[in-house]
Amino acid sequence: MVKEENLEPEHLRKLFIGGLDYHTTDDSLKAHFENYGEIVDVIVMKDPQTKRSRGFGFVAFSQSYMVDDAQKNRPHVIDGRTVDTKRAVPRDEIGRPDAGAVVKKLFVGGIKDINEEELRDVFSQFGEVVNVSIPVERETQKKRGFAFVEFVDSDSVDKACLRKDLTINDKRVDIKKALDKNEMARRSGGGGGGG
Repeated sequence: MVKEENLEPEHLRKLFIGGLDYHTTDDSLKAHFENYGEIVDVIVMKDPQTKRSRGFGFVAFSQSYMVDDAQKNRPHVIDGRTVDTKRAVPRDEIGRPDAGAVVKKLFVGGIKDINEEELRDVFSQFGEVVNVSIPVERETQKKRGFAFVEFVDSDSVDKACLRKDLTINDKRVDIKKALDKNEMARRSGGGGGGG
């Protein structure tokens, strides 16, 4: 068993599992995911009144690379049902508009003198990078200080977003899921005209 004080932050070691069969238990969830590493916590969320499963749960591993292993082996079938696995969103970020979005593109802000190749190198630690774009101002062709990095898999975006301490050239950068305008409006509760 891993000592508590040696554990990486919980949000880096935790998976959300959605679409569970209502008969799935903590034990069957654990039995499936312990194929990918040591589990320190597992829970199927239940309705407080009826005690029935709410159809989702969480698994916390002892090390973050075990989450990577589990995610590389998607899709997962538990109790005859294909479930949806995602890296768990830290509690303090659950209300953010981009928290639950499934996207393959990342917004990277606060960058100055960096080229596409350097960004590709930095972000390939999270997964296979498909495209990197650094927008420029029309008139001056000067870089605008941000970029977009697109991955093959949305899990790579989730993994990168959990890294709050990412630095490039000794400067901390701002990382968020890149949502299109329609997605932003929908997630922030905007829109919705009347008649």
